Amino acid sequence: MSIYSNSQQKIAERISDTSDGLASRWTDWHWQLKHSVTSVATFEKLLDIQLEPLERRKVDLTLKKFPFSTTPYYLSLIDRSDFRNDPIFRQAFPSPEELQVEKVDMADPLAEDHDSPVPGITHRYPDRVLFHVSNVCAMYCRHCTRKRKVGDVDSIPDRKQIRKGLDYIRNRVEVRDVLLSGGDPLMLNDQYLDWILSELRKIDHVQVIRIGSRMPVVLPYRVTDELVEMLKKHQPLWLNTHFNHPREITSSSRQALRKLADAGIPLGNQSVLLAGVNDCQRIIKALVHKLVENRVRPYYLYQCDLAEGLSHFRTPVGKGVEIMESLIGHTSGFAIPTYVIDAPGGGGKIPLNPNYLISLSTNKVVLRNYEGVMSTYQEPANYEEKFCNRQCSNCELQLNLADGEEADVIGIEQLLSDFDETISLTPSGNQRMERRRES
Repeated sequence: MSIYSNSQQKIAERISDTSDGLASRWTDWHWQLKHSVTSVATFEKLLDIQLEPLERRKVDLTLKKFPFSTTPYYLSLIDRSDFRNDPIFRQAFPSPEELQVEKVDMADPLAEDHDSPVPGITHRYPDRVLFHVSNVCAMYCRHCTRKRKVGDVDSIPDRKQIRKGLDYIRNRVEVRDVLLSGGDPLMLNDQYLDWILSELRKIDHVQVIRIGSRMPVVLPYRVTDELVEMLKKHQPLWLNTHFNHPREITSSSRQALRKLADAGIPLGNQSVLLAGVNDCQRIIKALVHKLVENRVRPYYLYQCDLAEGLSHFRTPVGKGVEIMESLIGHTSGFAIPTYVIDAPGGGGKIPLNPNYLISLSTNKVVLRNYEGVMSTYQEPANYEEKFCNRQCSNCELQLNLADGEEADVIGIEQLLSDFDETISLTPSGNQRMERRRES
């Protein structure tokens, strides 16, 4: 049986005008990148379809602002018989709707550039940083939150720039978790990525390294045996990928995931809720079931960001909550992602869930389950509250802090703590506080 589909065979032959050595070329990730589809004309030729003239002119206008690039592999997954409604097509091919920029749209909706103390580093959360090691991808996803960077040239940072990021991490002992992102870190060659991972492993306080990559989705052939052997040297290493639709989980992507999982690399998946692609309970449920079947833990379901040109992809938040209602209680707990909004302005990920707490009193909590059944939970009658003054050496609870350091508390944790006297957190610019200072 052929290792590639009829669609893949036709596309490969149209690229090379020959079938000689087709299998070895098609599964060579360098060949795939070399023959990336970056023009509408090539797209039409390879899929043997023709856009309407007016549609073609509108797409050409879109390309002037947001470039187009996809791999022959990902292109081959498109259903030509209904390509305009195809979820692969919608994620890969430019749409004139991308030029509809709303008032709320932002070039940098997550304020990553504002939270960047040195080039290549985004430091938003206390104990972890995002390390941008590449600004290029195998495919330009139409829903990318970093559309402002799409099409950058010469955007693989050199060692000098990478060292600046490494120095920042080295000098911040609170950083225990580093996420390599981009772009796509797996666009780097094995040797360069190996060097970055080796340098990070030399930093004592870095406990975990993560890689965010869409390669298992758009170019699974990048997950070579040589890459996996290299990654195995740098455990503990986690990899999060980005499947949005069950149709993206092919035999090739399964093989890539199998190699990574067999190497002992924990796998997670971050999906984006996209109108016209996966805004359906049945689609998301099928997706998470296929993921866990392939040893990938559904991690996040993102509400689509407020990046420029994404308004046609955004759904109401209520759609996401509705989808969560269809998952919680209806499937395995480890198959349920956390539905989040990555807050505009750099507020970070805010989890959203249906409300299961109906009411509460001093001795009872009223809850409901996924079926609508309401129950009461009896609070303990004689709970002895532990007053915490952070003097852990005098505490009766057994907690060994030899391997950790206590950090200052912030946010809601600060309000809940017993040792901190803060009673409220007030946003800057509050007019009432301004009047107090003026009086």
